Amino acid sequence: MQRPIDTARSLLDAGPDAPPPAIVQLGHPVLRTPALPYDGELTDHELLALLGIMRRTMQAAPGVGLAAPQIGLGWQLAVLEDAADVSEQVAAERERTPMPYFPIVNPSYSPMGETTTAFFEGCLSMAGYQGVVERPREIAATYFTIDGEQVSREFRGWPARIYQHETDHLAGTVYIDKAEIRSLTCADEYAARYAQQSVGEARAALGF
Repeated sequence: MQRPIDTARSLLDAGPDAPPPAIVQLGHPVLRTPALPYDGELTDHELLALLGIMRRTMQAAPGVGLAAPQIGLGWQLAVLEDAADVSEQVAAERERTPMPYFPIVNPSYSPMGETTTAFFEGCLSMAGYQGVVERPREIAATYFTIDGEQVSREFRGWPARIYQHETDHLAGTVYIDKAEIRSLTCADEYAARYAQQSVGEARAALGF
C-alpha cells in the first residue's frame, strides 16, 4: 500500500474541482490496517484541503461520517456531519440529534456507564447493507482539532454511534465485526421493512 503522505499528495494534486475519490470497499487491505497517527505531515492549508475532499466525498455518497482509510488514506483522520433528517419518531427512539460538521484528528473514545443501545448501521465501505450493532449509549471522546488543540467531549445517542463507527475505522475495524450477523439486511429490505421500526421488531422477524 502507498504511504499516507503519497496518497494525500495524489488526492491534493487532483485539485479542488476533481470529482470525489472512490470510496474503498470491504476487502481492500487499507480497511483492515490500523491507521497511523497524523503527526503534522502536511501544511495547515494542505490539511484543510484534504479534509475538504473528505467532506465532499462524504456528502456526495451521501453519509454522516467518513474516515480517511475509506479513501485509501492510512492516517487517523475523520470527518463527521449529520443533519438528522429523519422522522420525529425515529429521531426520538435513536436519540438522533443534528451533529454540525467537524473533523477529528487522532481520535479515541471510552464507554461511559454500562448502558448500551442496538440499532441498524450502514457503511459507505460496505455499500448496500445494514446490520444491527450494539454500542455504548454514552462515550467520553478525545481528539485533536486541525489547530492541534486536544478536545475532550461527551457524546450520547446517535452522535456517539457515529463517532464510534468512524473511530473504529481507524483501528481497522468495520461495523460488521460488531454486528449481529443474522441482522444483516440489504438496503432495499431495510428501507422497506425496518427503517421505521424498532430493533425489537427486526429481532422477531430475523431471529437474532
